[in-house]
Amino acid sequence: MSFETGVIKLRALVRLMKNTFQNCGLKRALRTTALAALAVVLPGSLLEASALQGGQDQTKTTQDQSKSAPDQAKPATDQAKTSPDQAKITVESKIVTVFATVHDKHGQLVANLTKDDFAVDEDGKPQTISYFARENDLPLIAGLLVDTSLSQRRVLDDEVDASYTFLDHVLREKDKAFVLHFDWQVELLQDLTSSRQKLDAGLKAIKEPQMANASDGSSHQRGGGTLLYDAVYLASEELMKKQTGRKAVIVLSDGVDHGSKESLQGAIEAAQRANTVVYSILFKDDHSYGQQSGYGGHGGYGGGMGGHGGGHRYPQQEQRPDGKKILDRISKETGGRLFEVSKKETVDKIYAEIEQELRDQYVLGYAPDKSQNGAYYHKIQVTTKPKDLVVQARDGYYTGQ
Repeated sequence: MSFETGVIKLRALVRLMKNTFQNCGLKRALRTTALAALAVVLPGSLLEASALQGGQDQTKTTQDQSKSAPDQAKPATDQAKTSPDQAKITVESKIVTVFATVHDKHGQLVANLTKDDFAVDEDGKPQTISYFARENDLPLIAGLLVDTSLSQRRVLDDEVDASYTFLDHVLREKDKAFVLHFDWQVELLQDLTSSRQKLDAGLKAIKEPQMANASDGSSHQRGGGTLLYDAVYLASEELMKKQTGRKAVIVLSDGVDHGSKESLQGAIEAAQRANTVVYSILFKDDHSYGQQSGYGGHGGYGGGMGGHGGGHRYPQQEQRPDGKKILDRISKETGGRLFEVSKKETVDKIYAEIEQELRDQYVLGYAPDKSQNGAYYHKIQVTTKPKDLVVQARDGYYTGQ
């Protein structure tokens, strides 16, 4: 082999090693050190151009990093350009993602807006929208939370039948769902799965609450209680928080909580931290509630979901809480909506509306001010420039632990 041929081959080897170092993501200093080591055994003229030039190369910043539909507080990198003799600086930032649904003044969905039609404020300060998309094909993670307390015994069959309809019409092959029920305990009947057979089995396991005879001969519900807040909390904290993408739970209840360990605010916070939208379907049966005994009992978490009984108790003589207002608050603050079952607004119609909203969402992403640290709540307001539109989105998010 001639000297000239050897030089050509060595140059090719140097270029190959240099590219390998870059493609492996090694830092400039490590690349330079490795190339310098080669200089010990290779003629300097072969390395001179490639080593120095390699030290000046800037790794290309991924401009589309914010275009990957990030979940709340998912890290992204902003890389600043540096001079040839300086190492590249990587800055960590957080992307806040907001799923938004828009209706016109007649309540019809608006699905033709652009990024420029939206404005986002955090804690009263305008934010720059760095990511925007219409997500109608993103996989859905859904949960059905069915109230099986005595106040629901007359409408429970309707709730279960409607849930089968939801699975039939809303879930697609790539979607996943879970089923849990709550009364004096919170019990997970079916964990997250895409199997319709398993989800149907979970719904089939929902049974009408039974009355038990106490030692004094009176009848009462086992343990009493309706752990609504605990159900929302556990669904968000133990199931949804681990998932990414579009997440929604549907609560079927009269909205009156008896005995939860968690507070209403704690349940809402858990859903917000998990970036989970809560849709509420109000099944109200005043007659059944009036016949219910065991009011004010306490319960606990069941079905392997962990925890213990709590103490939000209401004496029998105390005025019944307004379940509709409670469900409305949970839904509004998480970006969902409250529906009330009636002769005009049937359960099947409600599920059809929920399905349409879940399939026609906008996704907005922005990087908040890096100086805003600490474990506290940040208020989000999403508006549209057309003033006659109504935006449905979560109210805020929590930072820190």
